[in-house]
Amino acid sequence: MTDLEKNERLDVVNDNLSLIQKTDGLTFGTDALLLASYIRKTKGKGLELGSGSGIISLLLATRQKCPHILAAEIQPDYAALTRRNVALNSLEDKISVVNADVRDTSLLGEAGSYDLVFTNPPYMTATSGLSCKTDAKSIARHELFGEVDDFIATAARMLKYGGSFYIVLRPDRATDFFAACRREALEPKRFTAVFARQDLPPSMFLAECKRGGKPGLTFTRPLLLSEEADVSFIMDNGSFPDGF
Repeated sequence: MTDLEKNERLDVVNDNLSLIQKTDGLTFGTDALLLASYIRKTKGKGLELGSGSGIISLLLATRQKCPHILAAEIQPDYAALTRRNVALNSLEDKISVVNADVRDTSLLGEAGSYDLVFTNPPYMTATSGLSCKTDAKSIARHELFGEVDDFIATAARMLKYGGSFYIVLRPDRATDFFAACRREALEPKRFTAVFARQDLPPSMFLAECKRGGKPGLTFTRPLLLSEEADVSFIMDNGSFPDGF
């Protein structure tokens, strides 16, 4: 029997993973599931920048997409939560956890030592609808401890030449994303806009970049979350179908 703390719940999610979540914080959502499915398999080490509950690293480890991942999380409570979820699913040999600020790479290992870096960073700037700077949800949603530029700069520093960087972000941050990638020599190679419905603007985008890659960006066909064929394939197979 798993011991839960106040304001926690235990869920069984995709891939039959057991996941402890904080009911007063951000919980497992579509963005995390899509990013885990978007990431392609690698034989080298992986680094997650901002692990939250640890769900993306858990999914990648369970799906054998990466042999070992270091999950970095700035909030001590969530770093501890990631560790508990790793232990709960007996994945200690595949995932390590560190309580670290992504802007300080001293705890992340040697520069240029990762084949894969991925992140589901805060979507909003520090001043966007901010209500409480110490609230866990505000930290997860707002750039209080690192802007998109910082996440991308750290990814570029930690990746090997030719390594892959993956991100999920809101469309209104696309300009910041592209500018930071070009500045840090992380070349965007694949870009997928995600729509909740066909009659609405995109709600998020997924992107894959290469450290030191040559220019050449592929825009995939859009992903419609209301299209059961695509979403069912992603849910059942843990990867995107052909055309993405």
